[in-house]
Amino acid sequence: MSKRVLIITYYWPPSGGSGVQRWLKFAKYLPEFGWEPVIFTPENPDFDLKDESLLKQIPKSLEVLKFPIWEPYQLLNKIRRKKKTHPGRLMEQKEKGLIERAAIWARANLLVPDPRIFWVKPSVKFLSDLIEKDQFDLVITTGPPHSMHLIGLELKRKHGIIWVADFRDPWSGWEFLDTLPMTNRIRQKHIALEKSVLNEADEIITISPTFQTDLSSLGNREVKLLTNGFDTEDLPVDFKRKVKQKGELHLVYTGIIDAIRNPIPLLNAMKEEFEQTSDRVEFTFVGRVSDQVKEYVAGDAWLSKTVKFPGYVSHTEVFDFYQKADALILILTDTKNAKGNIPGKVFEYLATGLPILALGDPKGDSAVILKEGGAGQVLPHTAHASIQIALRKLADSVELDFSVSAIDRFSRKNLTQQLTQILNGNSVS
Repeated sequence: MSKRVLIITYYWPPSGGSGVQRWLKFAKYLPEFGWEPVIFTPENPDFDLKDESLLKQIPKSLEVLKFPIWEPYQLLNKIRRKKKTHPGRLMEQKEKGLIERAAIWARANLLVPDPRIFWVKPSVKFLSDLIEKDQFDLVITTGPPHSMHLIGLELKRKHGIIWVADFRDPWSGWEFLDTLPMTNRIRQKHIALEKSVLNEADEIITISPTFQTDLSSLGNREVKLLTNGFDTEDLPVDFKRKVKQKGELHLVYTGIIDAIRNPIPLLNAMKEEFEQTSDRVEFTFVGRVSDQVKEYVAGDAWLSKTVKFPGYVSHTEVFDFYQKADALILILTDTKNAKGNIPGKVFEYLATGLPILALGDPKGDSAVILKEGGAGQVLPHTAHASIQIALRKLADSVELDFSVSAIDRFSRKNLTQQLTQILNGNSVS
């Protein structure tokens, strides 16, 4: 008989991004290993990115519980009487009026740990009724938003249910918090809440070795590593790598380009290497790109002809761009969390078999994965000459020595098996 696990997540289809895919895929494969997942997620969340195609990936047999959520940014949008603004976009706005500055201050100092805090108490009350009826053997919370962990914390304290906390990003050490006008008292509150979660959860898991080390040090306890991965079933059955043509180089980047992901050093190196040659070069950014980068490209005659911005597309459509690519580009963060930054798309990139060039920490966790898989390299943002050399090698069709075994360990099915070993080690027989 299968055991039932309640997964509490803010991000769920039609939300887009790697955060939703992590637990969508675990939920897909958990039944194969003796666990029946039940999803608990908001009924009316305020998503930044939507991908309706992900709704088709929800298993028909999966039970999804939806519960209403109130988020303060709904009120903000009414006050501003402007086009809907997602919380994350406020920080990126060049012009911030009194309302916007007040909203950012409130986000930093009144909404702790995040704007989803108002979902905690009603969710605990709703779920308590189910837990008291022995509906679940175990609870998993995944954050950010870290308010999800506070739901798990309260359920653990009230009912003693086994609880696993999944950190997809750090909490008190998260670089995003450093961008907020936060008082020291509030920062200490974040640290205290984080400590409670680290102390009281039965198991802590996270996505990268660096985050694993950091959380283990903060909590003085063992933290399990469970990376993101790729689902082989996502690749179209007719997916084939493009045959590289001499004198052509089509680079593709998928995902978000924002204030902490800067592709401009690569664009500059690309221009210097190819502007005066006969090489036919194209660079396609698939996803949301900051206005700063778009304006930079528009201001240069060669770049404006070379760089394309098709915008955000569904996860299914992304594979069409992969099939037209000669190489894939990864722009990692250049911030204090950079070493542990392993974007979900790293693993999907690996599944395509295409060579990968990344900007970021050459000794970071992503660099280790690419090196072990023989899939590419990570160069510093400042290594202008090395970036040029790497681009030239890609243009000249240098083949890489891929390690199938090193890549296959990141399949979603293999990772789910690792998850169930953690669950089985904590569950009551």
